[in-house]
Amino acid sequence: MTDPNATPASTESAPLKQDFIRQIVRDDLASGKHTAIKTRFPPEPNGYLHIGHAKAICLDFGIAGEFGGVCNLRLDDTNPAKEDPEYVRAIQDDVNWLGFEWNDLRHASDYFEVLYLAAEKLIRQGDAFVCDLSPEEVQAYRGSFTEPGRNSPNRDRSVEENLDLFRRMRAGEFSDGAKTLRAKIDMSSPNMNLRDPALYRIKHVEHQNTGNEWPIYPMYDFAHSLSDSVEGITHSLCTLEFEDHRPLYDWCVAKVDLPNSPELTQPLVDTGLPREAAVPRQIEFSRLNFNYLVMSKRKLLALVNDKLVDGWDDPRMPTLQGIRRRGYTPGALRLMVDRVGISKQNSLLDISILEGALREDLDTNAQRRLAVLDPVKVILTNVDPSHEETLTFANHPKDESAGSRSVPFARELWIERDDFAEVPPKGFKRLTVGGEVRLRGAGIIRCDEVVRDINGDISELLCTLDLESRPGMEGSHRKVKGTIHWVSAHHAVPAVVHLYDRLFTVANPDTDEDGKTYRDYLNPNSRRTVTAYVEPAAANAAPETHFQFERTGYFVTDRYDHSPEHPVFNRAVELRDSWQGA
Repeated sequence: MTDPNATPASTESAPLKQDFIRQIVRDDLASGKHTAIKTRFPPEPNGYLHIGHAKAICLDFGIAGEFGGVCNLRLDDTNPAKEDPEYVRAIQDDVNWLGFEWNDLRHASDYFEVLYLAAEKLIRQGDAFVCDLSPEEVQAYRGSFTEPGRNSPNRDRSVEENLDLFRRMRAGEFSDGAKTLRAKIDMSSPNMNLRDPALYRIKHVEHQNTGNEWPIYPMYDFAHSLSDSVEGITHSLCTLEFEDHRPLYDWCVAKVDLPNSPELTQPLVDTGLPREAAVPRQIEFSRLNFNYLVMSKRKLLALVNDKLVDGWDDPRMPTLQGIRRRGYTPGALRLMVDRVGISKQNSLLDISILEGALREDLDTNAQRRLAVLDPVKVILTNVDPSHEETLTFANHPKDESAGSRSVPFARELWIERDDFAEVPPKGFKRLTVGGEVRLRGAGIIRCDEVVRDINGDISELLCTLDLESRPGMEGSHRKVKGTIHWVSAHHAVPAVVHLYDRLFTVANPDTDEDGKTYRDYLNPNSRRTVTAYVEPAAANAAPETHFQFERTGYFVTDRYDHSPEHPVFNRAVELRDSWQGA
């Protein structure tokens, strides 16, 4: 069977993927604009990656691979106050888990010296100035969508004064927020991003890579565009919210002109990083948004900090670490990304697309096992109490290469409580008093008597096994209306099973209607934990092994908590979409 965690196979024989980004790349190669393709995936290490990032990862790495190019993983670490090495480790783990390998691991902080020299170049050219306005004053001077902004009173400072002030900012002479370096573009531009945006701000914060070397840090737009340029990125792919930032991106690339400024990239030699300066092209595409989820890092962080979930890798979270622990597979996410496609139109997608991709992937790749989640005991009164045997079950009904396994069978069994009804509803095809049902792979039983405990609850079902209906016997093909699954009570292993459901009760928890927030829509039934019984071949599996529990759903052995001695399973998804809300 296909390994769902395997690196994506070669696409040489696969149909060509068609979308507007890939067409741009094909045209650029055909015209000779580029002889090789280079992309990058540039996450900020200020939180865990979520499902939306899976689309960007598959696109950035996928396009590079399809066109014989390479993709860098670059951590955009320009805001150290919100960054953490924990996030860096998780990001690298996520990219590898999805099946991709980066060409180089880079950090925006690798280029801090280059970016500083680029800023000095802008000052010398008259394209940047040091501004004394406070953040509140900058906002007031900025204007609005209907009114132009006003120039800063510091805009006409001389080159010499600006260089002196900027170097003193670099030396740590000023307090946080006292000054900024701003681009000198156009305060009357209809694009608010071009109204003399900040390029550097003062922050006396220790950086995870550079320590206390820098008291000033570059702003995202400045650092991102020039990092792309210095790495030789040909196609800089990002989501639609950066479309209005593209003119600033292009302004920074053009004004600094790294390909023709070798003196600015010379410090890269000292770090061992190659100089590959280029003029990259930014291309925007739609974000990946699903209903019943929130994707805001700020809101996800709040869920974690306020202990509304058990952490970033809680299986109810839409983080890649969370859904991996839930039981999602790289194959399912890549299939989902292919299905939703690449477009310029943001939309809220139905989560059934994501869940359907997982069902399809696991239907192909997950072996089958027997497990009973809500057990009631069945005693086969006409079977000797000491009788034990093993039955042979296929590991996968559609894949003979998956082989088979031995399943123990004995006199006492566990079956699902809802597979029995004393007063069966119309159309009920499972076990009833006096009725018959087939035990999967074991024979036909008839329920003769119900035994109750002191509380009046059903504790045992006394049944008779039709010995002529056993596998290989003459009556094994006798027809009955229903088939149920079971496990041997003596041999089955108790297991903790987490039954996960959607984290929110409404399709759009971000709606903020009637004064409510996403917190008001948290699903109180998003996790239910039961003690189940599983066949030994399920309990003995390694962590992160996927199974279909027959007639129940798709499950995975927990990545951290599972062991054969203490099995823990998480429900990834039900066999079909039967969710009706909380």
